[in-house]
Amino acid sequence: MKVKVLNKSKHSLPHYSTIASAGMDLRANIDESIALKPLERTIVKTGIFMELPVGFEAQVRPRSGLAFKKGITVLNSPGTVDADYRGEVGVILVNLSAEEFLIEDGERIAQMVIAKHEQADWFEVETLDETERGTGGFGSTGVK
Repeated sequence: MKVKVLNKSKHSLPHYSTIASAGMDLRANIDESIALKPLERTIVKTGIFMELPVGFEAQVRPRSGLAFKKGITVLNSPGTVDADYRGEVGVILVNLSAEEFLIEDGERIAQMVIAKHEQADWFEVETLDETERGTGGFGSTGVK
């Protein structure tokens, strides 16, 4: 798939690290480091602007290494970049650790997955089909 992109950052375009990678790393494009205190959140700009085809979205997700090793995650995970958005891609990071985390320019802060989606056409009904699960919600299917 071809995607139009404006790279206004100081860094190379996001790219797939391996032939089987689903996501591309997004890098911080900042003029000065950001000290993210415990439980603090901030929007980190990437310098990336894009034009996705209608029917696709870009999902912004945490990087597993940052989440596990440093407690840094994407707050609205996954964040969605819609096909009609033309602004700069920003990443809402939150520090869930007990230590301050320093975000440096060029640091890989999140990953982005391009995904196809559908739009629903709602139609109201009086009842829904019955299922074995029924109205069972969180944890209703067991633990094993």
